[in-house]
Amino acid sequence: MAQRRIDSTDKAPLLKMRGVCKRFGATVALDDVGIEVSPGEVLALVGENGAGKSTLMKVLSGAVKEDAGQMWLDGVPYRPSNPLEARHAGVAMIYQEFSLAPHLSVQENIMLGMEPATLGVVRWKEVRRRTIEALKEFDNPELTPDAQVSKLSVGSQQLVEIARALAIGCRVLVLDEPTSSLTQQDVERLFELIRRLKRQDKAIVYISHFIEEVKRIADRVTVLRDGKVVGSSTVAAITTDEIIALMVGRQVEELYPRSRRQAGEVILEIEDLAGLEKPESASLKLRRGEVLGIAGLVGAGRTELLRSLFGLEPVRRGRIRLGIYTGPASPVRRWMQGAGFLSEDRTKEGLALSLSVADNVTLSRLKGFGPLGLVLPGRQNKATQHWLERLDIRCLGPRQSVSSLSGGNQQKVALARLLQHDVDVLLLDEPTRGIDVAAKALVYKLINALATGSPTEGREPKAVLMVSSYLPELMGICDRVAVMRRGRLGPTRRIDEIDEHKLMFDATGADPVRNSTTGEHLSKGEISNGAEVAE
Repeated sequence: MAQRRIDSTDKAPLLKMRGVCKRFGATVALDDVGIEVSPGEVLALVGENGAGKSTLMKVLSGAVKEDAGQMWLDGVPYRPSNPLEARHAGVAMIYQEFSLAPHLSVQENIMLGMEPATLGVVRWKEVRRRTIEALKEFDNPELTPDAQVSKLSVGSQQLVEIARALAIGCRVLVLDEPTSSLTQQDVERLFELIRRLKRQDKAIVYISHFIEEVKRIADRVTVLRDGKVVGSSTVAAITTDEIIALMVGRQVEELYPRSRRQAGEVILEIEDLAGLEKPESASLKLRRGEVLGIAGLVGAGRTELLRSLFGLEPVRRGRIRLGIYTGPASPVRRWMQGAGFLSEDRTKEGLALSLSVADNVTLSRLKGFGPLGLVLPGRQNKATQHWLERLDIRCLGPRQSVSSLSGGNQQKVALARLLQHDVDVLLLDEPTRGIDVAAKALVYKLINALATGSPTEGREPKAVLMVSSYLPELMGICDRVAVMRRGRLGPTRRIDEIDEHKLMFDATGADPVRNSTTGEHLSKGEISNGAEVAE
């Protein structure tokens, strides 16, 4: 006789969080957030990038200290001071980026930091016994105690992380975007493991952007937006459309200026471009006088695409044409050919933090600041001052250290370098990440002005290729948008042909086919489960 699964509502919550708040400077990451998960239940935590999901789970795992709020584990107050303390309490978090030691064996990784020992000597027989016990949960021939982790597949490495959590008696397991790098076969293995853990009364928090996965594996779903809980429901009682509406539900305001733009000649063209890992395949044409946006989820390959175009990552296959130039090139040659790149990581790649504002603005184009290759500070300062005024960069002057500026002003300095170099093609990776609304408004105004140009001032329109995780931003300032999913770039579509819901459907893999009876959207997973679909 089949065992009846006890509904999660029949059980007291194993994990409860209430009133959790967290600020990072002026940014409110979490605002009075509360969730609860019962034994034998999978709670899906969804929301756009930056909604607060990972911050909430870092609070749970002890990696981040909350500013306010309370947590209970099995009815007992819980407040870990670090991740190790959380693990000993039975809370384990599996991050998207694994925390494994690749040069060590499976058993060494599973028992790392909690090796049984006598007088400082590790009891290896017990290490092996406990590893074998933990690996019994996994039907994977690759997982043996002596296997070196670096030689395992990504899916098997993820299972090693989970085995480590189970080996210390994990009761609450958090999976952060667990399928972003997995093959379909590995996804199915993971889902089967999650079902087994549910039967063992583990409480599981599943963070994912892929709505079809949420519909398949979760019992309940909680949606975060801008650091707040905006909705919570059983999966059976909410549609894919409703989840996405809660995720994106913002009004597009007059924040996004849009002048009349005239698309000109194709200035950047790529055909079937592939990198060593990502992108897997990307083709597009970018015209002078337009802003082309690339949407998609974290890990989809958007950043790798821009880096490959700029010469920061190798190209395995495909064709690139930039103006009159064809083929891959180094970043130095890309600058010379008229392309500039703005990294999403301004502190590590986008700026030289130890240098001044003037040095950063002029770094890629020092010609003309003095005779015989010399750089005269007066000329350098004058050129920089022009951009300080035009971009409203708040600083003490051109010689101030860029490290002392706010995030928004640092971003403007990084953009000023592209403008100082006078590139024709701007490759912008998350150009408004981490900056406030006022700074965003100025960046949007600048992008619009660059794409529009000014014949009276002799400024020719530029071409902008822009990656962003913020859908309203793409809808507000782009002329066309393409969606990248799992390394493949979809076709470009005019902004009047799409909306945020369609973009989210494409990015998450949910297929917007409608039910013939109710008219609601069905995901691919729902269709395969026998839902009636209109032809």
